[in-house]
Amino acid sequence: MIACYCRVSTDDQNLDRQRQATSDYAKRHFDAELSDLRFYEDKSTGTDTDRSGYHDLLNDVQSDNIEAVVVNSVTRLSRSFRDLDQTVEIVVDQNDVELHIVSEGLRMTGDKDPYQTAMLNLLAVFSEFEASIIQERVREGIRTRMQNDDYHHGPAPLGFSKQDGKLIEANEFDRVRTVISMVMADELSKRKAARELDTSRRTINRCLDRLELYNLS
Repeated sequence: MIACYCRVSTDDQNLDRQRQATSDYAKRHFDAELSDLRFYEDKSTGTDTDRSGYHDLLNDVQSDNIEAVVVNSVTRLSRSFRDLDQTVEIVVDQNDVELHIVSEGLRMTGDKDPYQTAMLNLLAVFSEFEASIIQERVREGIRTRMQNDDYHHGPAPLGFSKQDGKLIEANEFDRVRTVISMVMADELSKRKAARELDTSRRTINRCLDRLELYNLS
């Protein structure tokens, strides 16, 4: 059985591309059929290991049910250097299960390969560093909204509501943020984004002019 692990950070994000990438890789490299694949999925942060899909994966690895683990990117597995190192220890070293990371072209097989180990450690450091930057942007965005009078008057921007004259994130904030980030990455047009969020292109443009609100600047 080949395990394909997929993770996104929020409920609004889609796992389809990771499912496709990992399954295509497993079919190419292991000549696997769809029935040979088992998918483990989480919609949770990668900064810790408190994830049900992740724990199910490790349980099956330790039960000798898995030949190899395939993940699309090192950031999908973990954004913590310590947790990633511990995962490799459990999967590869203790249970002799191969770990394949598609985007970075890494294949951990248990054979001591200094290059592969160094690359994995380097990617883990950058992943953890990126996570800390994202967290700081979130904190900075909150401080900006609390201190800037421009956001205390008039209607609340898309994805926000108001409480005592101050902006707070509404239930749809994560969905709005995801759509705006897709527009920034040219993965979605402004017209389609407006349709997705049931708003106008003018409102989408206002969101793009206020990226600090969405922790995207």
